[in-house]
Parts: sequence; structure tokens; C-alpha cells
Amino acid sequence: MKRRKFVASTLAGSLVAPYVLGNSSTQAENNEIYELRTYEMAWGGNWSALNTFLQQVELPYLKNNGANHTMTFNEHGQDQPTKLWTLASFPDFNSYQKAIVSRKKQSYIDQSAAYTEAGKTFTRITSSLLYAFDGLKQMKSPIDDASLFELRIYEGVNEDAVRRKIMMFNDEELDLFYRVDMNPIFFGNMVVGPYIPSLVYMLNFRDMEHRDKAWGDFLAHPDWMEMRDRKIYANTVSNIRRIFLTPG
Repeated sequence: MKRRKFVASTLAGSLVAPYVLGNSSTQAENNEIYELRTYEMAWGGNWSALNTFLQQVELPYLKNNGANHTMTFNEHGQDQPTKLWTLASFPDFNSYQKAIVSRKKQSYIDQSAAYTEAGKTFTRITSSLLYAFDGLKQMKSPIDDASLFELRIYEGVNEDAVRRKIMMFNDEELDLFYRVDMNPIFFGNMVVGPYIPSLVYMLNFRDMEHRDKAWGDFLAHPDWMEMRDRKIYANTVSNIRRIFLTPG
């Protein structure tokens, strides 16, 4: 029995390691953990009840039980069904676990009463758990007057492709982002979620004009043109998902 448990633990570690340890330098203990959630609204659902619950109960409760930062977002535009997004950062996996367990407390249940009594608000929750890059271990605050957030998901054909793209960000690309006014919020490797293997990051801008200029400067920059053609970074991204968000 003991041997069986050891083998199972070893196998689990080997499966998780490519996602958690996919950076180019030694991992430090202070890389944050991010939970990114999407609430897909039900047709005719009580948006106000869900939004009030998230703003006044769920996210403050996470902050009081281990979260470093929390944010809420609406999707930019008029896509249907409507979605609400939340982002929470935690110092480590233990802090994230503590926050999860805190939802069992009677105080949380009591504070959630108005929300639960409102009935159906959403059809499903999609959640992703992310591990911060070595190049940006802690979430950054938005810039002044930020009104547009760009969430980007880079999928890879395999774990090695994602590892090499993370290395590219850590060693070179992230520095260029700062120089062309791209303004990162976070960068994370997807540990659990719908698009494994992938990496996820978020940028923030004053408006779409600011965003378009920054991306234009980045794509035209000679440093980007040089690094994108290096053999080590070839075939690192198989699909890009892009979502525009506004502050919730």
C-alpha cells in the first residue's frame, strides 16, 4: 500500500511539474497564484444580484482570508451571453486553499443569503488557476485612468512550447513590454483550466487608442523582430485568445 501511494505521488508530481516549473530560472517561493473566473450570465438572470455578491461578499471575503488583490471586470462590447470576470491573487497555494476553505464558514453563508435567494444568475463558472512567471512574480496595480484591460491566452502544441514561450517572456519580451508602454498586470502559467498547456497574461491601457499605439510600437520594434526569429522560440504559440475587459 505504501509503495502504491509513493508511485501515485511521483506520477502526480511528474504531471504537474511541466506546468508549474516551466520557467527559465529557479522558482522562488513568492510567485503568486492567480484564480481567474468567468461567470456566464443566464438569459434573464439577475445580473445585479451577482455583481453585488461579488463586489460586497465574495471578493472582500477572499481578501480577508488570504488573497493579496482582487478585481472584477465586464467584457468590452455587447457580446452575448454577458460575462462577468473576477481575478484574485494569492501569496501561495496554501493561501489559496485557505480562501477556498473559508467559504464553508457560517459567516460567509450568512452574507451570501441575498445572492442565493435571488435565484439563477449565471449558467456556469469557468475557473483557471495560474502560477506567476519568475519575470513578474507579483501582480501590478493598474495605471492611472486605466479603462481597458486586454487578457491574452497563448496556447501551445505541448508543454515544451509553452515553457519556451515563458522563457522568452522572462528573459527578453517582458522587458520590451515595459519599454513600449504595454503595462502588464500579471503573467501566469495555466496550472488548472480549459486551455492547458497555455500561458495567460493581462495588460491595461487608458483606452483603445493607447492600446493600438503600444502594440504598434512593439511589433515594429527591432528587438521584437530579432527575438521572434530565433530558433529557440520557433513554434511556441499555436493559438491566441484575446478578450477585452473594462473595470467592473
